[in-house]
Amino acid sequence: MLGLPDPIRACLFDLDGVLTRTATVHFAAWKRTFDEYLSQHEPGQPEFSQVDYNRYVDGKHRADGVRGFLASRGIVLPEGGDDDPPHAATVHAIATRKNEMVLAELDEHGVEVYPGSVAYLRAVKDAGFATAVVTASANGEKVIAAAGFADLIDVRIDGVVAGRDGLRGKPEPDTFVAGARALGYEPAQAVVYEDAISGVAAGRAGNFGFVVGVDRVGQAEALKAAGADVVVQDLHELMGEQA
Repeated sequence: MLGLPDPIRACLFDLDGVLTRTATVHFAAWKRTFDEYLSQHEPGQPEFSQVDYNRYVDGKHRADGVRGFLASRGIVLPEGGDDDPPHAATVHAIATRKNEMVLAELDEHGVEVYPGSVAYLRAVKDAGFATAVVTASANGEKVIAAAGFADLIDVRIDGVVAGRDGLRGKPEPDTFVAGARALGYEPAQAVVYEDAISGVAAGRAGNFGFVVGVDRVGQAEALKAAGADVVVQDLHELMGEQA
């Protein structure tokens, strides 16, 4: 009674926006980072918006998000590297500034969870399904530990793992496929839970057995268009429903 088709044996959860409320933290950090860059280097450009976040950044690796948003404004920057000064006009420097803002916010305020979705995660685990978190964030381990549900997660595929193993970011399906196979299953036996359009597209591109879109910001139709089999506002809605 978890709203899943019979062949499903593994559950792959995005983190930010699905299990934790950190998507709002990420949006705020991206907005501050991009608005500072635009005001200093591209005067006259409109500020970074929620629509920009949903289209170009949400669910993607930090550097991919930087490239995607700037490309939407016709801006191409050099990649840069670890020795870039904090306010350099490079992809690496902008991505690093954003991450520093997120870490400061998490250190100060901790991690909030969506109680209904975490209750669903617990129900999935109690029912004997294998579980994984698949997130573009390089801070996945820290966020899961702070959120208090590390004991419910069998495998973590995050930005650190993706970088180490050369996995392409969402909307490519690489990280979700890696999560399913790390659990011992093929994509057709796994369900993807995602709030990002790019994440839903990754689930569909990977031919996963089921894709659940989680609509936190009023983009249900876009999630359906990207390939979600069903869209809910919170995972607890799937409890007691037949897929």
